[in-house]
Order: sequence, then structure tokens, then C-alpha cells
Amino acid sequence: MNNEFFEALGMLEKERGISEAYLVEKIKAAIVIAVKKGYDVEDNVEVVIEPTTGKFNVAIVKMIVDEVTDPRTEITLTEAQNIKARARVGTQLEIPLKTKEFGRIAAQTAKHVIRQALREAERNQMYAEMQSKSHEIVSAVVNKVDPVKGIVVLELDKGEAILPKNEQVPGEVLREGERIKVYVVDVAVTEKGPKTMISRTHPGLVKRMFEMEVPEIFDGTVEIKAISREAGMRTKMAVYSKDENVDPVGACIGARGARVAGIVEELNGEKIDIVRYSDDPVEFISAALSPASVVKVELLPGEIKSCRVTVPDNQLSLAIGNKGQNARLTARLTGYNIDIRPESGYYGEEPEEKPAEPEAEN
Repeated sequence: MNNEFFEALGMLEKERGISEAYLVEKIKAAIVIAVKKGYDVEDNVEVVIEPTTGKFNVAIVKMIVDEVTDPRTEITLTEAQNIKARARVGTQLEIPLKTKEFGRIAAQTAKHVIRQALREAERNQMYAEMQSKSHEIVSAVVNKVDPVKGIVVLELDKGEAILPKNEQVPGEVLREGERIKVYVVDVAVTEKGPKTMISRTHPGLVKRMFEMEVPEIFDGTVEIKAISREAGMRTKMAVYSKDENVDPVGACIGARGARVAGIVEELNGEKIDIVRYSDDPVEFISAALSPASVVKVELLPGEIKSCRVTVPDNQLSLAIGNKGQNARLTARLTGYNIDIRPESGYYGEEPEEKPAEPEAEN
């Protein structure tokens, strides 16, 4: 019987990946509960389970006394000597139990608790596995698309995850059976198990793609200092290298643009601006407004980081971007409120643009 029990434990560890030691502790706790209910005892239950030796013993421990005041924890010398001839007053006696003596209710209790322990172990294991993938890119298969709510159910390696409408790239059409890449924003513990929060719009998705694609980023030669993104439209990324012999922008672009082209293709044509980071905010802001040229950057006084940027007249619309996108992304990337003005000071018939402010990323 014991051999079958320990073989079953070993099988659970192999098939479900739940450690034998964890199962043993939960089963011991379950047996203690069963004995307490079946025999009306307190915390004087001893359970020994040793998979290495095959030992499996359950006993109620009672103190041998002359006169019993609490039958749940005490036993008379006469009763004790019927179990163990050498029993003496003042010592403890282990009263061994047989599993079959627990009764139907006790057995059901133990079975229920063990089943709960198995579910808990599986949830903990799944949480640990998903937590290790937090802030990483994972591959997922589209299981279901809800045309009304717009949510998409994805199948991950273990379990499912919901991709909300606001975490999907605008204009992107996902189809059932399609394999896509998503960014794991966080993993939370819930009563129903771990909940994985995923995104296709998070700037971290692009950041991790470059970390996987560019060896110089992976080995630390090139560092991604900041990133801002409007998913499906444009991303700006600031990179830096302490090594003067390494061009951080060139490393990310790759020979003939091969590295960045692969990421752009993965993101369905999303434009990516890679700029050189500088500790000098004037230099950084000038580079960040790419592809527009900059004549002058003036840092403005005050607690809020703000600046006034002057650009050639023919570069004004390029600096601001379509619907202000270039200015917005630059503001997020640099952390500065940006007021863009033409060199001549003349805006034509268009109203003066409101300064772009950095916004919190997802």
C-alpha cells in the first residue's frame, strides 16, 4: 500500500511538475485534519511520511497520567500498558492508527484537502512560470475574437490571457488561429489563479524586440535610455553607448537597415525613429525631434521642465508631425514640455501650436 502511495507521489511530480516535498507536507496536513475530526483530538497528531525510506505512520500522542482530565490528550497507565507494556506515568505514548480506521468522512476530508493542495500547487507553479516572463515577449495563439467587446482571448504556453481592446494596436485585425507576440506587463494573483496582463501597445514590446535583435544591446554595449510609442503609428527610442567606438544608432539600425527593418515588419510597418541620447538636454531634444532639423533649443526657467524650440520655417510641420505626433513623442521621450516655433516667427494662417507635454506611458 505504501509503495503504491509513494509511486503515485513520484508520478504526480513527473507529470504535473509538483514537488514531492510540497505534496508530502500538504498530505500530512490533510491527514492531521482527518484524524482530528475522526478521533476528537487536539494538536497531538503525529504524521511521518518519508518517501526515501517508504515510512508512513500516523499516530495520536497522549500523555500517560494516573487520572485523566482530558481524554483527548491523556491516557491512563492501564490503557497505555495494553498498547505498550513498558509504558510509564509521565511519559508520552504514540497510539498508531491504520488508515482504514479513519472512516469514510475522514478519508473524504483528506481527499478533498489533498485535491485542493494539488490545485494550489499548480496555481503557484503557473504563477511562478508566468512571473518569470514578466516584462518579456511571449508567443501566443489567438483563440477567440469577440467582435462586440473587441477583446481577444489568447492561448499562452500554460493557460489563457485576455488582450483588451485598448491594448491592441489600432487598425490591427487579429484572426483565430493566428500566432502573435505580446508583451507581459504584469502577473497578478487572483482566486481563480494567476492573471497575466498583456499588451501589444506597450513601449516595452518594442524595447524587448531591440534587446533580442541587437547583440550590442543584449551585451550592454548599447543602452536604451528612453522610449515613447504611439502603437501602430510611430516609436521614438533614445540609445547611448559608453564606448566611443560604437555608434549606438547604427548598431540598432543594422547594416542596410536590416535590424530595424525586421522589427518594423513585425510591427506591421510602424515607423521607428532611433536617436542618440545625450545628458545635455539641448542636444537630446534636438536629436529627438528627428526627422526635423532644429535651429535652437532654449531651456525655460521654472519647476516644470520646459523648452522653446526654433526650427526652419519649412521644417515646422515636420517637427510638429501629423496631428502633433512628432512633438508629443519627443516630449514623452525627453520629459520636456516643448513649444515649437518657426525661425521667422510667422505661423501663416495656422494658429500657434500648443506646447507638447510629456505624457505618462502605459
